[in-house]
Amino acid sequence: MILNKTTDELINIKITYADNFFKRFKGLMGKRNIDFAMLFCNLKNSGIHTHFMMFEIDVYFLDKNKTIYEKTTLKPWKFYTPRKKAKYILETKKDSLKLKIGDKLDFI
Repeated sequence: MILNKTTDELINIKITYADNFFKRFKGLMGKRNIDFAMLFCNLKNSGIHTHFMMFEIDVYFLDKNKTIYEKTTLKPWKFYTPRKKAKYILETKKDSLKLKIGDKLDFI
C-alpha cells in the first residue's frame, strides 16, 4: 500500500519491490497488464525505458524523502531520463494512481 502523507490518503495497491539488479532489469517487461505498482530502489541510474512493454505507464520520480519531483507517462518502446537523479522510481499502469508532483509518500 501507499500512504500519501501530503493528503493523508491510504492507497490500496500492492507494491512490488525492484531492489536488486535482476528485478530492476526485468521490471515490467513482458507484462500484458498489471494491478500493482513497481517501486525501483537502490538505483545507480534514473533513466528508464519501456522496451518489451505492452501498455502505457505512469512513472513517478522520487527524491530521498520520497517526495515526487517529476512525473511522466510513457508508451511502449520509449526512453526517458528525469532532470535529476531519482532515489526511487514508482511505475504504475497509466491513470491508476492520482498522485501529483510534491506529494510525499510512504510504502507500507
